[in-house]
Formats: sequence, structure tokens, C-alpha cells
Amino acid sequence: MNEPALYVVATPIGNLGDMVPRAVETLQTVDVIAAEDTRHSAKLLEHFHIETPLVAYHDHSDAQRTLQLVARIQAGQSVALISDAGTPLVSDPGYQLVAAARAAGVRVVPVPGACAVIAALSASGLPSDRFSFEGFLPAKQVARSKRLADLASETQTLIFYEAPHRIHATLTDVAEIMGADRTVVVARELTKTFETFLSGSAEAVLAKVAADSNQQRGEIVLLVAGAPKQQLVELDGDAQRIMSLLAAELPPKRASALAEQITGVKKKVLYQWYVDQQ
Repeated sequence: MNEPALYVVATPIGNLGDMVPRAVETLQTVDVIAAEDTRHSAKLLEHFHIETPLVAYHDHSDAQRTLQLVARIQAGQSVALISDAGTPLVSDPGYQLVAAARAAGVRVVPVPGACAVIAALSASGLPSDRFSFEGFLPAKQVARSKRLADLASETQTLIFYEAPHRIHATLTDVAEIMGADRTVVVARELTKTFETFLSGSAEAVLAKVAADSNQQRGEIVLLVAGAPKQQLVELDGDAQRIMSLLAAELPPKRASALAEQITGVKKKVLYQWYVDQQ
């Protein structure tokens, strides 16, 4: 029998063979399973002969449901949290429940397993020493373009989830905003029968997706190579002195904003120069 705790349990993202034995044992022995979609999860539980009761816990669950689950643990029960696929909280429900459990002094136990973000990154061929998971991009084109513009100069690998009916539009925006030659990878239907990886320039991958409607179906992870590191403009002595003086009294970002007004040098350049000196 499990100790009273909240168990955050990863489930397969496609291939049921990726369900780890510890996850099966945990789900078999907890008092209740909080699932994103009870009907969807019922099929998984049936496959692994798990008869533990299910309750719904999803994006629309209110604070009362969260407190009810925490109260059950405080009363001596064990609760497992699962999402429809993969690791809970990674663009799936659960953050509020985990935060509430920790705030109440309840033990939270991770039971790791499949995660689409890590699976895609591991096989993408893109640098994996630094990466940023950005979840889903905005559905509206204007907001999506702004978000991509904000990320365009980031040098780490960027990872997104994307809906199949938006992948063509998103790749179009990536090519226009980040550059047609920016390397991207579209990882689709990971661990499933029709798993595919498309990699190349944004322009080339966009052409492949446009030419094959099958590439606009299923679960998609989009990876974008980081921007090349920019060579910083050399600062003259006055700009260096002003930035140093301001940064001694103010947070670096505030100092660089003020230094820009005084020197005319872009605040990003001033800020990066200061960071490089530390």
C-alpha cells in the first residue's frame, strides 16, 4: 500500500510498452486516481488491469476539487495524478494541485516516464545542452508572430507543442520571423505507428508539410534551433563608464534602459556587455 502522498505519474504518449512497472504498481495501489479525462484513462487502466477508482481533474477543475484531493491525502489516503498522455503538468493540468499539496505540507512523489518534449529533443539532432520548452504558441496569428519575434534572438533550442491544423501556419511564421534558413524539426506521432521526424530549414520543412497532408495530422512537437550568438558591438569608453556607474546603483536591466537614453546604444547591447563583464 502506498504512503499518503500525491503521486505524479507519467503515462505513455503512444506506445503502451513505455509504461514503466513502477507507474503500474503505483496506480494499482493508490486509493484514487485523478485523471485529466476519465474516459480516456479508463482504457489505459483496463489494459494494465488497474481497478483503482478514477476522479476527474482537468484544466477546468475548481479550487474546491483541488482542496478535496489534498484533504483526502491529509486524511491518510494516497492520490495519483495522471494526464491523458506523458508527464502531468508539462502543458497538462496539475500545477494547482501540486502547489496546493506542497503548501499543505503534503508529500509529492514523482513517478517519471514518457515525456514528448524530452523524447523529441533526444532524437532531433539539435543541441540539447540548453533548451526552453515554450508550450503551445498562441492560436491567433498576430499573437503567435509576436511571441516568435520575442524568442527570435534566443540561442537555446526552442521546443513547442503545436496543433496539427496550425502547423503549416506556424512554420510559415517561423520562416518569416526567424528566417527561412533557421533549422527546425517537426516530430510527429512520437512512439506511435506513423512516427515521423522532418528536419531541415524552416523553408524546406514547410514545403514538405505543405506537400503531404499526413504531416498535418496527429500529435506534434516542433523544435527550432537557437539563434546564432551575435557578435556584440564594442562599447566606447563613455558608454562603458555610464553603464558601470548605473549598474552599480540599479538592477542591470533598469540600468541598461537608462544608459540607452543617455548614450543612444541599444539597451540589449549595453545589458549584454555588462553581463559579459561579470
